[in-house]
Amino acid sequence: MFRTIVGAATCALAIVQAPPARAEVVQQGDTGFVVRHSAEVPADQMAVWKVLIAPARWWSSDHTWSKDAANLYIDAQATGCFCEKLPKPADAPADQRMGSVEHMHVIFADPQRGLLRMSGALGPLQGEALNGTLTIALKKTDTGTRIELEYVVGGYMRFKGEEIAPAVDGMLSGQLAGLAKAAGG
Repeated sequence: MFRTIVGAATCALAIVQAPPARAEVVQQGDTGFVVRHSAEVPADQMAVWKVLIAPARWWSSDHTWSKDAANLYIDAQATGCFCEKLPKPADAPADQRMGSVEHMHVIFADPQRGLLRMSGALGPLQGEALNGTLTIALKKTDTGTRIELEYVVGGYMRFKGEEIAPAVDGMLSGQLAGLAKAAGG
């Protein structure tokens, strides 16, 4: 059963949009991996920041628990979160609370520097004994802004690194493509 779930999760992570300008798994091993991506957009850093902290505008609904990116939000301050609301089913009791998921915890947010850093294990990695650190840096260029994304994952996992790292790499590639498109790229 677990292998079926892992296989399905790996396949789901591999479904992506067009890749950004540069993407790669830069390190991988039995206990973790590092992926890096970058894309350039013809928009100023603050405009890109505003899009970045509104994931409902750019994150793929395919990579949400609710299957609707409109339920995503980022509270872009330390102790904030990249979270998702899980709407109550239509047949839920009136006193049932809405569900929620914390995808990542915000540990550094500086709009002036264009730096957002969050900690957490995304998607099927959440059920493993892993920690992931996602750093998104916005850098001014002559023609707009370069978006640099790095996700460092480590700890104990039941996945094989050589299988899950490319799937996570592909998923993040798709999310960066969505961010770049929403920011005018």
